[in-house]
Amino acid sequence: MALGLNVPEPEAGCSDPNCPFHGTLSVRGQTVEGEVASTDMDKTVVVEREYDVRVPKYDRLMKRRSRISAHHPDCLDISVGDTVRIAETRPLSKTKSHVVVATDTEGEN
Repeated sequence: MALGLNVPEPEAGCSDPNCPFHGTLSVRGQTVEGEVASTDMDKTVVVEREYDVRVPKYDRLMKRRSRISAHHPDCLDISVGDTVRIAETRPLSKTKSHVVVATDTEGEN
C-alpha cells in the first residue's frame, strides 16, 4: 500500500487497524524526524526533536525541544534512542495525532 511517502514497507506483518501499512490509517500533513525518548506506554512512543530558535535580544541561538506522542505499529521494531520518522494522521487519542512510518536503527542505544 502506497503512503505517498518515500519509506519502505516493513517486512513483518501486523493486524493493527491503526497501522498505515497493514491497516486503514491514512497519513497527511507533516512528517517529522526525531529520536525516540520513551517506549514505556502500550502502542505509543514519545519522539523528541531539538531545534534552534533565534533570540533577537542577545543575537544568539537557543536550543528548544519538543516531545510528540506517536502511535507505534506492531510491525516496526523500535527502541529508545532510535531515529524515526513520524507522519501526521487524524487524532488517535487525546495526545496522539502522529504515527511512526520509518525507523533508522543507527541511533545511539
